[in-house]
Amino acid sequence: MSGNENEGLDASESEVDPEPAEAAEEETTEEPASEAEDEETIAEEEATEAETEAETSDDADADEADAAAADEEAAEEAADSEDAADADESDAEAAEDDAEADDEVEAEDEEPALEEDVMPDDEADLLIPVEDYLGAGVHIGTQQKTKDMERFIHRVRTDGLYVLDVSMTDKRIRTAADFLANYNPEQILVASSRQYGRFPAEQFATAVGARARTGRFIPGTLTNPDYDGYIEPDVVVVTDPIGDAQAVKEAITVGIPVIAMCDSNNTTSNVDLVVPTNNKGRKALSVVYWLLANETLDRRGADTVYALEDFESEL
Repeated sequence: MSGNENEGLDASESEVDPEPAEAAEEETTEEPASEAEDEETIAEEEATEAETEAETSDDADADEADAAAADEEAAEEAADSEDAADADESDAEAAEDDAEADDEVEAEDEEPALEEDVMPDDEADLLIPVEDYLGAGVHIGTQQKTKDMERFIHRVRTDGLYVLDVSMTDKRIRTAADFLANYNPEQILVASSRQYGRFPAEQFATAVGARARTGRFIPGTLTNPDYDGYIEPDVVVVTDPIGDAQAVKEAITVGIPVIAMCDSNNTTSNVDLVVPTNNKGRKALSVVYWLLANETLDRRGADTVYALEDFESEL
């Protein structure tokens, strides 16, 4: 090949080669720019992710705070509910304890009219003046009447209260005294769960030498020989067959006769001798137990005579 041909080739090569070179330079120049953009994008994504995590963390903290507040509120509500339940239970117990007292106070608050018609025979011979019976409210019954007590009721008042026949009360006190005088004093048991009957019942026991069980009557007192307080009386006197139902039940179980103070609302199927009287009033019970004690002592030939004041408890 001649020298001119070589020169021609060299010239052609030199004309063709510069373009790739320039492209390579452009590629080299563009690569750093692309890398910068990638780095910027990554930084933005990381920032966005950090913001998202922060928001998520804040939301979680808020949720935890809300949950804690809800738990605290629920605990307070539960505590309030428990307090309310305790208060309701206490109120229920208090109401139950006061129910009997309310009945007694209601009977006590009745103002007896001394001219009131309380017996069919105004000339009946009584242990005490009829005014004393009226003053103590012995004749005041309830607004309920049982068939058992119908024969002891004289009439019904305009306010719906039944009026007991005072002459029958007087007669039955005498009969009960005749009955009790036949027993050894220590074999007589008097029981009274009613508040207003406890003191006069205890005074009656002291006066005649009997035994008294006032307040709650312990089950087994008359039926369980293994009980330390077990006794075997020959006759039982109770203030109210309803309030003293346990004593009456046990007496009937072992065959002991029962004398009971009965109001117009009492049933007498388990009572051997009824003494009709207001058995809820303080004064009425004091008068009846006082008369029964003195009449029993009189039947025994005792000289001791008690005053009504001895059977009246202090308010």
